[in-house]
Amino acid sequence: MKTATVRDLRNNFSRLEAWLRDGEEVCIEKRGEPFAMLTALRGKRAAKVKNPDFAARQKAIWGDRVFSDAEVQAMRAAELEGEEG
Repeated sequence: MKTATVRDLRNNFSRLEAWLRDGEEVCIEKRGEPFAMLTALRGKRAAKVKNPDFAARQKAIWGDRVFSDAEVQAMRAAELEGEEG
């Protein structure tokens, strides 16, 4: 269980909100004495969206291939060929 002061509620609420979002209970203290308890509502929680693993995807497509500067410039030139008016 985390503890916070009334000042934390006023000045650092985003930190307390993150604790609550992670399922923590927060004990609120005033002048060193606990006087309230904050808990998150137990409702439907949105499923966390898993971020794609771009590094694994890149490795699956290209492997350990590293392009030289000349190859990169040739690829860029080929992409831009049809775009010039």
